[in-house]
Amino acid sequence: MSKRTPPQTVGPVEGEALLETLSARFAANPHRHPGIAWADVRAKLEAQPARLWALSEMERTGGEPDVVGLDTNADEYLFVDCSKQSPEGRRSLCYDRAALDGRKKHKPEGNAVETADALGATLLDEAEYRRLQELGEFDTTTSSWLLTPPAIRARGGAIFGDYRYGTVFIYHNGAESYYAARGFRCVLRV
Repeated sequence: MSKRTPPQTVGPVEGEALLETLSARFAANPHRHPGIAWADVRAKLEAQPARLWALSEMERTGGEPDVVGLDTNADEYLFVDCSKQSPEGRRSLCYDRAALDGRKKHKPEGNAVETADALGATLLDEAEYRRLQELGEFDTTTSSWLLTPPAIRARGGAIFGDYRYGTVFIYHNGAESYYAARGFRCVLRV
């Protein structure tokens, strides 16, 4: 996957089922989105079918997306993967295409940056990851690749985060590395 997948849509039955799943998750976790009404979020989703498709892919791969805020400047709701651990369907990936191409053997099936891009989303950056961790304890037994600053990436590295011992840790690794317990979390703007 080297280029963004063209926007997809979900059928009416699948779309309604997804909206019900998202609505139930939204209602069960009010601490993630104080002051935001589901009716407003749903209206935005119904007006942007490509975003609903992206959420269906985030859900299908184990992300359990939920609204975690509103960017008032852009008038966009922020959906983030809120699964307890890094989404199971998005693990064992190196960081990006350059890292994947650089591996001579034992290549993973893909990379985090392009997979997120194909979903129409982006990897969480360090600040977004830390904000997510304020809403609960995520990645207590896994870790998640994070959008890496260009200066680190230019030196062959990439960053990832996890939550251990009551603390958010941000680490570095070679971008070509991959592990069964490391995936990535997305943010999708709607």
